[in-house]
Amino acid sequence: MTDPISDMIIRIKNTGAVGGDSVVFPYSKIKEEICNTLQKEGYLKTVSTKGKDVRRSIKVELIDNKIEGLRRVSKYSQRRYSGAKELRPVKHGRGRLILTTPLGVMTDLDAKKANVGGEVILEVW
Repeated sequence: MTDPISDMIIRIKNTGAVGGDSVVFPYSKIKEEICNTLQKEGYLKTVSTKGKDVRRSIKVELIDNKIEGLRRVSKYSQRRYSGAKELRPVKHGRGRLILTTPLGVMTDLDAKKANVGGEVILEVW
């Protein structure tokens, strides 16, 4: 697997498309932070980790019909960075950008408040 974050996004999208309740994918710190940020914004119901060491995984429970779309913005082939002043609303304010910043993973609104920019990982609406 060349892009584990894209794999996570696709698993969440596919589970939501078929009406599933939860999805499990391999653990990494960045995936856990992204999921916690999505939970804080109200897009996910619960986020929990299971297992130990190498067999660790993340289980995410979805809210019915809450996530209309997820899109990976920054990819391995083309990284996307944005400053705090360059962040624009997603879907006329109905969506959010998820960024990695020097202060951690946060949404575009939090990044604007903290006046920091970073790599735009994904957009959700």
